[in-house]
Amino acid sequence: MKVLMFGWEFPPYSSGGLGTACYGLTKSLSKLNIDITFILPYGRDVAEYDFLHLRPITSIKIKTIKSMLTPYMTSKGYSEMVRGKKGSTARLAAMYNDSLFDEVYRYSEEAKLIAEEEDFDIIHCHDWMTFKAGINAKIAKNRPLIVHVHSTEFDRTGGNGVNQYVYDLEREGMEAADAVIAVSNFTKNKIIKHYGINPDKVYVVHNAVDFSGDGDDSGFRISKYNKLVLFLGRITLQKGPDYFLYAAKRVLQRDPNVKFIIVGKGDMERFIIEKTAELGISKNVTFAGFLQGRDIDRIYRMADLYVMPSVSEPFGIAALEAMRNGTPLLVSKQSGVSEVVKHCLTADFWDVDELANKILSALKYKALHETLKEHGSMEVKKFSWDVPAQKCIDIYHRLVNVLQH
Repeated sequence: MKVLMFGWEFPPYSSGGLGTACYGLTKSLSKLNIDITFILPYGRDVAEYDFLHLRPITSIKIKTIKSMLTPYMTSKGYSEMVRGKKGSTARLAAMYNDSLFDEVYRYSEEAKLIAEEEDFDIIHCHDWMTFKAGINAKIAKNRPLIVHVHSTEFDRTGGNGVNQYVYDLEREGMEAADAVIAVSNFTKNKIIKHYGINPDKVYVVHNAVDFSGDGDDSGFRISKYNKLVLFLGRITLQKGPDYFLYAAKRVLQRDPNVKFIIVGKGDMERFIIEKTAELGISKNVTFAGFLQGRDIDRIYRMADLYVMPSVSEPFGIAALEAMRNGTPLLVSKQSGVSEVVKHCLTADFWDVDELANKILSALKYKALHETLKEHGSMEVKKFSWDVPAQKCIDIYHRLVNVLQH
């Protein structure tokens, strides 16, 4: 079976969970004899060597559409970026739209041209920027359309200040789709409640984690005297970095030797840095910036506890990455990963006292810490990408058979 897939990030150009998910899923789909043409927007020339890690996987073909669209881009951020680049390069001025939404439309029109040239049985789109492209591909070739929802506008904004254009595009894509894949029941319920989508066409396919090239440098520690608590994710409202800080303040009131490290970038970064100073905990909080590749595994292994205090987390692959590295886990109950992981601590994101109590317990009680570490390391092994890949294939066959009959 041949799949035309639309995404907006893919390793090595990846800054979040979507790129990780697309890579893990497509790699396992290819092992199960699915041919994939993966379409990406990129604002630079992407050469074949950029995807050398795919060379052994002959059934994945990467094609790019020249575009300034980037992952997790806001409308304001996109406009500022393009205006800055246009000021230095006249060629870009003629190529790209100033508006994020106009550029999404242009990308979808380019996608239609690719769809007309490609041979495929089904269309699979990842998140809102690609939904219009998928609709155009469906119109061009009359093939079944799947939209894969990794995050909704209600997750990204916490339900506050929802962008109407993005919401409308998400809803249009879900309504036009023959099937909607949600990364958790948490997300499926949002899709039904906020978008009015028929529950019968929404399938839950939980994410997984990649185990390839998993080395072991677990002996590296930042200090034998201090416990280290990690936040790793985009520094945005959705991920709850402010609740992480408020919990840290309460922890330090009871144990001033705990160290906290924040890994990531995002639109709340300046606010969080200033809030750290305002709370008087700057000497205990380190900002490490954006990490990738092996550095991510190293930071997990340095940590005594990984905390994911997300306000609204459709899944949370980072939690599985922490478990893979033997790091005990505390996640918010407002997350998809909490549906499927048993050996972790949970708390409501807003309950900073409970977050603090569980951080202290995981650091103080050795038996609890070792149990979370050992059982989590065993449990995470069941999260192979082959499982969600097979579920996707079952959906592919179901839709293709319906079309044929």
